[in-house]
Amino acid sequence: MSRVISSSRGLAVTIEGVHKRFGAVQAVRDISLEIREGSLCGFLGPNGAGKSTTIRMIMSIISPDTGRVEVLGSSALAMKDRIGYLPEERGLYRKMKVGEFLAYLARLKGVHASGLTRRIEDWLERLALPGVTKRRCEELSKGQQQKIQLLASIIHAPDLLILDEPFSGLDPINGRLVTELIRSEQARGATIIFSTHQMHTAEALCDRVVLINKGEKVLDEDLTTLRARHDDRGLVCEPKTTASLGAEQFADLAIARGIASRAQVNDEGVVDLELAHGTDPESAMRAVLEISPMRSMALRRMNLDDLFVELVGASDARLNDIQTPSAHSRVNHSSAHSSVHRTKGARVDA
Repeated sequence: MSRVISSSRGLAVTIEGVHKRFGAVQAVRDISLEIREGSLCGFLGPNGAGKSTTIRMIMSIISPDTGRVEVLGSSALAMKDRIGYLPEERGLYRKMKVGEFLAYLARLKGVHASGLTRRIEDWLERLALPGVTKRRCEELSKGQQQKIQLLASIIHAPDLLILDEPFSGLDPINGRLVTELIRSEQARGATIIFSTHQMHTAEALCDRVVLINKGEKVLDEDLTTLRARHDDRGLVCEPKTTASLGAEQFADLAIARGIASRAQVNDEGVVDLELAHGTDPESAMRAVLEISPMRSMALRRMNLDDLFVELVGASDARLNDIQTPSAHSRVNHSSAHSSVHRTKGARVDA
């Protein structure tokens, strides 16, 4: 039942100026978003940020107070047979047998009965669940039930697939299976939106990430652009230290010579240098080798975990107005004296 999707990509989801309040809580605040057909977009954010509320508005489960949501050129209700949805709150018909459950949901989505049993069995094989069609849903483990519900969301080959925390509670083996499934669905041509707390998963899978914090969109960018902006702005060095030149002395010299604006030194003697503004990576590599020979040296790659923490922290500071002028002056005063920080027990990966 695979559909042919035009190579001329349009918009799968459009959100314009959406607000949603629950009593005194402003769950979503003026979010606008466009998601192109065929893309794989990750919704990131802390607990309670507004990710699931936004997804529920896309799905027409709840309506925005103000603003507009368009899905596949219409609404999710009108396009329900072209959408697959894995909700945050998991649920199965526990007394039904797995094969009957999947067939029932597939028929609800318009899948013809011809060949459906074979399709279900093939999918169960792919998800490492062979021979479970005759078992009741309640007899399966939690992880197995989660894979069954995920399969129920894709059994009809939807054009738009929305997954709310699909990796929650999965062990690494099943997490890898779900990752492969998501990639195969995108390769088929589906547009995919998924929320997650696993930054490494989002970094590995997504074309684009949207970060929401306290109901506001604080980042909306494709990963290629993010990497171009944040990659190559740091060097991870392991200098060959001597009695007269330790790792901290090396970091001090890198800052003093204008190579780096700040540095972190961990307990293994690895130095993470943030390159000074205007310093290109190749020149920085040559310059640090003039300070000391190296055991290893590499460009620091973008880390979505670090970016997440940085952006959420900045958003919290702005929304809560927690930074006072005196706090600013204390930060500037201390940074003028030293920009080298020792990170106890931390490991900086090259």
